Amino acid sequence: MPHQIVEYSANLDGRVEIQELVNTLHLAAVDSGVFPVAGIRTRAVRREHYRVADGHPDNAFVNVYLRVAPRPQELRDQASQAIFGALCGFLKPLYESSPLAISFELQQLEPDRLRQNNLRRYMAERGESDTNL
Repeated sequence: MPHQIVEYSANLDGRVEIQELVNTLHLAAVDSGVFPVAGIRTRAVRREHYRVADGHPDNAFVNVYLRVAPRPQELRDQASQAIFGALCGFLKPLYESSPLAISFELQQLEPDRLRQNNLRRYMAERGESDTNL
């Protein structure tokens, strides 16, 4: 944990480099110092069907959900500020020139979820640390 899910309106194709946005948000989560590297997952989902505000075709959105295991409020705030700051910084040129809604929501998950992965083992075999890239 955490999982970052980036939703974006389809009209951003060709205007935003989505993989670069994913990379930026992933590194912001790492750099926040709140999460182990092996736990971070970042993905983007293009939303084909949407309507923003008055429905004008230029209106666009980017929304990020950050889903985390239980953590103290201070750490949740630290991560939120780091990631939302990176999100807004990345989108600043577009925000200054186009109608764009940017949103972010941290969702704290219940502790009784099921999961399994072997990423830490493979990272260790590659000589990579779980605390930085």
